[in-house]
Amino acid sequence: MAERIVVTSLGIVSALGNGADANLQALLSGTPGLHYPRHLQSVHAPEFLMGEVAHSNDDLCTLLGLPTGNNGYTRTTLLALVAMQEVMKGIDKQLLQDEGFACINANTVGGMCAVEDLYPDFISDVQEGDFLKYIDTLDCAESTQNIVNYFGIKPFTATISTACSSSANAIILGARLIQHGIVKRAICGGCDALSRFTLNGFHSLKNVDKQPCRPFDNTRFGLNLGEAAGYLLLETEKSAKERGAEILAVLSGYGNTNDAYHPTAPSPNGDGAYNTMQLALHKAGLQPQDIDYINAHGTATINNDAAEGKAIERLFENNIPLFSSTKPFTGHTLAAAGSIEAIFSIWGLQQQKAWGNLHFTTKMEELAITPVVQTQDAQLHHVLSNSFGFGGNNVSLIFSKA
Repeated sequence: MAERIVVTSLGIVSALGNGADANLQALLSGTPGLHYPRHLQSVHAPEFLMGEVAHSNDDLCTLLGLPTGNNGYTRTTLLALVAMQEVMKGIDKQLLQDEGFACINANTVGGMCAVEDLYPDFISDVQEGDFLKYIDTLDCAESTQNIVNYFGIKPFTATISTACSSSANAIILGARLIQHGIVKRAICGGCDALSRFTLNGFHSLKNVDKQPCRPFDNTRFGLNLGEAAGYLLLETEKSAKERGAEILAVLSGYGNTNDAYHPTAPSPNGDGAYNTMQLALHKAGLQPQDIDYINAHGTATINNDAAEGKAIERLFENNIPLFSSTKPFTGHTLAAAGSIEAIFSIWGLQQQKAWGNLHFTTKMEELAITPVVQTQDAQLHHVLSNSFGFGGNNVSLIFSKA
């Protein structure tokens, strides 16, 4: 990368709490956010642990100064707005309109959380009612439009939907727009809310665990779903210094590949993951031995963990860095996963910590390597964060110490 791209602000809401402080403290204390859902109305709610955000929709509206009740905002949008609110602290609002500015938002199922509740009204002969406010919310770009309207962001906006790598791809797009001089700054990230559609879909694939998920464990059975929103402000190092902004980390490399193997399963040998990590290293001008910690995709599904683990062994050979999955903390938050785990990776650099892979007990038969079991002190200079989506859409991001 010719000019360094840096991260100068971030915002997050997840099952670990609202805001950076709550989420970081949960990571440091090793406290997961999984519980049986209280807000998702599903017959399966008493069966599956999930990373559900504690706030109700009305609570989120109150935090945002919006009217409660059926106001036309979906839970997906509300989560996004709350996380964006934190990013905006300390940013001159004039920057959002007067300079080249981008908002790249990622999402997978749009406002399905509201649409599935109102579906009977949609197909009825009723011609009026509150449900009319939600007709257009199923589109993934609905949350993007609400973000730019709420905060008055005018220049460049885009929505990305590449399954579980969506917000990691949003970060790549934002970085590339800055590098090519199209914009000066970009807020990048993603959001997703729990829905019956998502739960039933993953349940039909037989890869949702009723117990706390166990990434890279021989007894792993599947993932725990979650919901979250996370955003990062990217800009050049020069522009950050010009406005006196604190530099949290450097986005030193990235890679995106597609292994085109199967609609939902990764290449068994981890070819896609291997190529993506290798490409990110090349972008960053680093060697495998330079990576000190990997925040792995680690969904605790049978195929993913085996493929990712094999790719790590193949790329890093005898210099396996510390690695773990943080999904036992938050659940798998789909489109938001890449951005919240990018934030966790940045915190790892700042705190000099490798996060623990909760619930790990037994080494996988397919692998010779094992993850970090408990959060530990570590000398971290470069952290690699993996996000792999359905259809073989793979992303690796490298963050370096500021």
